[in-house]
This record gives sequence, structure tokens and C-alpha cells, in this order.
Amino acid sequence: MTHLRLRFPNRQQPDLVLGPGVHSIGRDPTDRPVMVDDPAQAIAQFCVDRRGVWLQLREGARGLHVNGRPVRRMAMLRAGDAVFVDGNEWLLLGDTPPSAPAEARPASSDPGADPRMVLRGIGGPHHGRSITLDQPRLVGRLPECDIRIDDPAFADRHARLEPHAEGLVLRDLGSHEGSLVNGWPVRSALLRAGDQVVFDTQRFLVEAPNRGTPGEPSKPAQPAPVEAPATPAGESKGPSSIRRVPWLLLAALCLAAALSLLLLYGAR
Repeated sequence: MTHLRLRFPNRQQPDLVLGPGVHSIGRDPTDRPVMVDDPAQAIAQFCVDRRGVWLQLREGARGLHVNGRPVRRMAMLRAGDAVFVDGNEWLLLGDTPPSAPAEARPASSDPGADPRMVLRGIGGPHHGRSITLDQPRLVGRLPECDIRIDDPAFADRHARLEPHAEGLVLRDLGSHEGSLVNGWPVRSALLRAGDQVVFDTQRFLVEAPNRGTPGEPSKPAQPAPVEAPATPAGESKGPSSIRRVPWLLLAALCLAAALSLLLLYGAR
């Protein structure tokens, strides 16, 4: 299970661990973000349940954005999202991404990798674009890059994405700023389905079919076996013929007999 925490600007306050339940965020007399007990005093509320994390604004509140997009009332969040409130950034952090495995095949993909894995743009000029990850992809400013970030301050060759049997490997190529994975700054990391990665201001989501346990094909759930009810002692195991015939069938037979009689006697 992902452990979520809310990080405030300039580390004004310790990170707020978001466990299951509702967390109301307001301001103290010095205008710092703090937890409040009264929802009426909250700027926003974070609700954590089995479906994920929900952000809800207080009635009449304005000026709140998620990843640069305005939120009017409610929004569903994912790890790595940036919540902007009055010009301040609250960062929703997920689990720390695991380190990348040792580099073994820099120019080829892992034969155990899932060729259906994609990187989907969820912010910036690449929004809505899906990039297949069946082979290594180069991220950078140069025109030949597979994922091009057209920003003069961005590195010509920022990072490389390599398919891997356990997910997707991100390897930094000597960039100045590195990348963000689920809100954490990284140079190299192992990404899995559901992770959010940010290059500069461009946001992407790693997506893949549900595979269950790594290395094992997913299997459909099998229904639990239903046991037959026990037969009371002294009672015949075979039900009577009447019980075997549904009442709708009996009604149909009666109706057919009535029609036959009507045709027979009505024709005379």
C-alpha cells in the first residue's frame, strides 16, 4: 500500500502523513498551513479511502490548482501531484521509488519486459499522448529524442527509459535537475505502473495491464464452490416430478390445453 504524505513549501511544517480518513488543512495566525479540527476553518480537505485520495475545497474557496489546473470543488489526486494554494505548493508524496538495477543492456530492452507498457502524458504539451515502451526511449531537448521537451534550459539528453521485467528503468544521462518520481527527486529509479514521473514541467503516468504477481500471468478469479444442501434422514433424495417442473412451464401447459379445447369445441 502506498504511504502518502503532504509536503509544505520550504518545509514550513513537518510532512503530514495522510492515513485513511479526512484531513482538514487550514492556516495558523502566522499564515502557515496546519491541521484544523473545524472543517469550516479549512482551506481544503484531503480524504483518503480505498479508492484513493480526494481533494475537496471548502465552500466559497478559490485560487486552488492541481498541477496548474483550477479545482472548483473536488479532484482525485495521485502521488506526485502538486497542489497550489495562494501561490504556495503542497506536494503529495508517494513511496520512495526503488533504485534502478545495474545497467546491463543499455541499447536493448529486457526480454521479460511487458511490451504493452506505455507512458501517458497527463500535463504539458504531451498531455493525452501515449508513448509505447517496447524499446528504450530517450528524453531530452534534441529533435531526435523520443520524448522531446522543447525548453532551452532542458538537457539535450536528459534521461533514458528502458523496459524491464519489473517495470520501467529511468536512467539519468547527466542532467542538471534530474527528474521527479511520485514527488521525489531522483537520478535513476525503477518505475512501476501507476507511478508519476515529471521531466521539467511535463508530467507522465506509467501505465500497464494488470499482471498480478510479477512473472506470473494474471488469472481470472474463480467462484467459490457451492455445496449441495444435506438431505434429511428418511427423505427421498430424488425430488418429486412436480418440483422439477418450473411453475411457468406448468402454466404454459395449462394454457396450451385450454387453447386446444377452445379450438376443438369452438369449431363445432
